[in-house]
Amino acid sequence: MQITIDHLTAGAARAEGVTVIIDVFRAYTVESYAFARGIERIYPIADLDAAYALKAAHPEYLLAGERGMKQGAGFDFGNSPSQIEHLDLSGKRLIHTTSAGTQGIAAASHADVILLGALVNARATAEYIRSLAPEKVSLICMGLENRRPTQEDTLCAAYIQAILQGTDSVFDKEKAVDLLRRGDGQRFFIPENQPYAPERDFYLCTEFDQYDFALRVEKDAEGRDYTQLVRAGMRK
Repeated sequence: MQITIDHLTAGAARAEGVTVIIDVFRAYTVESYAFARGIERIYPIADLDAAYALKAAHPEYLLAGERGMKQGAGFDFGNSPSQIEHLDLSGKRLIHTTSAGTQGIAAASHADVILLGALVNARATAEYIRSLAPEKVSLICMGLENRRPTQEDTLCAAYIQAILQGTDSVFDKEKAVDLLRRGDGQRFFIPENQPYAPERDFYLCTEFDQYDFALRVEKDAEGRDYTQLVRAGMRK
């Protein structure tokens, strides 16, 4: 298995084989929590206008996400797992648009399979990849607003790689969380950021292996991307 780690939409455009678009803070943590709370389907959409258009066509769908880390006008939720961690989302559908994670999906045009990764589903993602037995795996770190690489996404990629290579027993999760707390995770502890980047989000995003499912992107009858829950052994 050939494993490549790359960054941002440029990296996503180079991705081949089974591709994991990684966004720990916070896009794919949010999607993981949404599925855990019963969401039926998520539409990850890169273009903001397209997200609004889908919401207009389907007002019953929920709309979540961010630009500049802040919740968009008319959105039901921001890009914040703490906003949905206790909600009952059973049977609902969610439109999700962000400045980093969802951009990676749109850019990964050469991928055979697209998965969505975060620390909360990292091991389940690796196990699903292993069940597919691919020749190539691309781990794409989407960084801060698709502008620069970040510690959390690079760390998540390294963790998934370690699991796939069987070296994860030496991975120090406690040290990793401390590193993030003092590094790129500092923004969740700034008082003026609390309305849109609360401290609770940091802790939810750094819960290693919280969920036993991976997230796979498929296309609906209209050619629109959607996210579904999968587990090792499931082809789709």
